[in-house]
Amino acid sequence: MRITLRQLGVFTAVADAGSTTAAADRVALSQSATSAALNELEAQLGARLFDRVGTRLVLNDTGRGLLPQARAVLDGAAGIEREFGPGGAPSSLRVGASTTIGNYLLPTLIAAWRRTHPGAHVDVAIANTGAVAAAVARMEVDVGLVEGPCHEPDVVAQAWREEELVIVCAPSHPLLGGDPARRLNVAALRQAQWLLREPGSGTREAVEQALQPHLHQLEEGLHFGGTEAIKQAAVEGLGLTCLSLFAVQDLVALGRLVRVQTTLPRLARRFWLLHHRRKQFSKSLAGFVDFCRHEGRSGIVRA
Repeated sequence: MRITLRQLGVFTAVADAGSTTAAADRVALSQSATSAALNELEAQLGARLFDRVGTRLVLNDTGRGLLPQARAVLDGAAGIEREFGPGGAPSSLRVGASTTIGNYLLPTLIAAWRRTHPGAHVDVAIANTGAVAAAVARMEVDVGLVEGPCHEPDVVAQAWREEELVIVCAPSHPLLGGDPARRLNVAALRQAQWLLREPGSGTREAVEQALQPHLHQLEEGLHFGGTEAIKQAAVEGLGLTCLSLFAVQDLVALGRLVRVQTTLPRLARRFWLLHHRRKQFSKSLAGFVDFCRHEGRSGIVRA
């Protein structure tokens, strides 16, 4: 049996795309060549990997069993190419980060990493927590740094660091009654219109988990696909929001937002470091992960 990387690449592309036609675009082959590669793989294995449902190909139990192994083999081969690329080029790490981490923490973290590893290259993909976890599951990134729970069965989530969540609003918000230092009780917070991230966002899930035990239900005003939009909406007086201290400290310092004093206990959440359970760590990746863990414990990357 001689299974090729091309066959495995076609198999994973079909699994992700649902058809050989859509997969052909991903692997830069014709539809006929894509179908042929898949048929060759199934013939070599002596088993069907997909159920044909209309025009779609859906993984069967055999295909589901093969998929994580195929991803691991392809990731290992790509890792060899990155680690031992032509001309002795420095290896490139692929890091997925959820929005708050990617925008407010990761640049400082990478700068600190590169001070001790000159020439190190890091490719960063920023998305919400669900999308980053899915990218780790598909081995499209080496590791993920996220701010919400991970629900991918093939992904290992390790606690990385803790972050403070703060409630903020415009100084002129009616609930403050003209006094930015006014302390709001639970009853007042339940009346508020809340500005929230989109479903699937780690920030939204963390905020709901932090606030709902006390408020029971959040009165959703508007929701946005990004933290910056929420901040500007809060500045305009459209509602209260609960965000990372890292994310709002700039506008708080300028006086455009104020931290709302409440009767609630301190709000916090965990950041998580994700990797695929079959991931083979190169020396450079292992070093970067250890560096992230050290930074998380020491709190060098601060708000």
